[in-house]
Formats: sequence, structure tokens, C-alpha cells
Amino acid sequence: MLADMLAVYAASQSASDPLSGLQIGERPEPEVLPGWEVVALRAATLNRHDLWSLQGVGLPPERLPMILGCDGAGVTADGREVIVHGVVSSPGWSGDETLDPRRSLLSEVHQGTFAEKVVVPARNLVPKPDGMSWEVAATLPTAWLTAYRMLFTQAKVSPGDLVLVQGAGGGVATACVQLGAAAGLRMWVTSRSEAKRQAALELGAEAAFESGARLPEKVDAVMETVGAATWSHSVNVLRPGGVVVISGATTGDAPPRAELTKIFFRQLTVAGSTMGTRQELERLATLVTTRGITPTIAQTMPLAQARRGFELMAGGEGFGKIVFTM
Repeated sequence: MLADMLAVYAASQSASDPLSGLQIGERPEPEVLPGWEVVALRAATLNRHDLWSLQGVGLPPERLPMILGCDGAGVTADGREVIVHGVVSSPGWSGDETLDPRRSLLSEVHQGTFAEKVVVPARNLVPKPDGMSWEVAATLPTAWLTAYRMLFTQAKVSPGDLVLVQGAGGGVATACVQLGAAAGLRMWVTSRSEAKRQAALELGAEAAFESGARLPEKVDAVMETVGAATWSHSVNVLRPGGVVVISGATTGDAPPRAELTKIFFRQLTVAGSTMGTRQELERLATLVTTRGITPTIAQTMPLAQARRGFELMAGGEGFGKIVFTM
């Protein structure tokens, strides 16, 4: 019989009150499947995906209860220190797993990382670089991997290029600023919050502007996670031939204007981006280590206090990642 372990899970869902379905308590340890490995987790980080799961987005109710969390870092049964890659491809898939139409993230089909243990395919384990803290390792597989793919795979930006990040403060946005600055990009940000604009400058952003502000020059690329509220601004600030990369739409996916005329007349590129590959996660971990990048962590708290972290994210508070430790 499987033992129990402490976990944070979705017991029910509500679009209007997502935290009503959040439970912290004992759940059975995961069963190890052939070709999969168990990881004793040391840290995991909170993502907006976890709030969406509690709202019923991407997680059918028949799969409840579901342990939340799609990234983390820990130790395998044979003592290897690893980072968990959260994109699970379907059996037999080869190539870029983000293009697999049957892919899933941990906590969508398979139990997630907000627990003392998680089981994942052996191919989803990335060696944790020596000296990297558990907290830093746990920030990389979701928000930071998303930012890495947006910048370097989808936007294909080069040192010296000018990049605008919409909505400074979130995990992906702060990762974009830090990665871009470390790679020699000129990083600009927007935010409604003066405190978040200042924090972005301290992370390496060249300039910070009010949301929707007129910019002093056109940019080469826009990193877009906000959605409807900033879409027209993202299109308008691009130079001819520029690219906007979308990895989320927290304010909705139906902007008042599609801006199709501007997109085709100015030959803009609109690129979608979802998570990243295991190989990109390996390269990201190497980049963070060799460049001495310290991912911004808003707060660290024990897994048993995870509700406080969810409340902070739901309220739009904090700047950077929220980390749960085991």
C-alpha cells in the first residue's frame, strides 16, 4: 500500500472563487510507472497555471483531486540532484515536445509537484548544476523556460536588439528582463505600478514606462503575456518587420482590435510560445549558472503554508517567483 505525503491539491474548482477548492493535506504517494522515476522534491514554484487549474481551465473536473504544481527540483531515488521538466509528451513522440498535440503539463493529466514526491518520465529529468540552490532550480522549468523560449527561440533576438516586456512583475516578465539583460539585449518594460517599474530597472531593464505609454522609439520585439489589455500597444510599438511573442493572456484573449491591417502592412510577425523543451531547459540552467543570474524570488515559504502564496498571486502582489520548500 502506498504511503501518504503532504500535498497541495485542487479538490474542487470555481471560476469566481478559485481558492475555495485549494486543499493542503495528505495524498497517496504517486505510483511509479515503467520508464518513470520518483523525485523527492526540495522546492517548487507557483505559477498562474495553478490558479487557472483551480478555476477549471485546462483541468477537467473528472481528474480531481489533482496535486498542483508544474515545476520543481529534487533528488532521485539513486541520489541525483535534478530539475523537473514539466512538459510530458505522449508515448512514442519524438522531437520538440511542445509541438506534440497530446502533450500535457504536470498537474493536468499527471499529479504535480506541490508535494513531497512526484513521478515523471526519466527523460524529463535535467541535472541540477553544482552549486545552484534548490530555490533557484525550482524557478527555471516553467516561467523561466517560457521566457527563454520566447526570447531566443521564437523572437530570435540578438545582442543590441530592443525588446519590450509588457506587464513587469510576473514570473515570465521578470525572467525576460533578467535573461535579456544578461544576453546583451536592451530591455524595456511597462507596468501600472511604479514600484514594479523601479524593481525592473534594478533587475537590468534599460527603461520602464506606464502601461500604454508612447515609447521614444520603436522596438524589435515585444514579449506579450498580458493579452487583450495590451495587444494594440504591443502591435503599435513594433518597428516594421518586428515580432510579438505571445505566451499568455491574463487579461483575456479577445482584444477590442485585432490590428490585422497594421500586422500585414508593416509585415509584423505574431509568434505563439508555450513552455520549452528539455534541451532548452538544460541550456537555460547553464546560462543562469555561467552568467551568475539570480532569479528574482518574491517569497519563500514551507509547502504547508502554500495558501498564503496562492493568495499573494491571486491578489497580484509580489515581484518575481513564489517558492514552496519541502
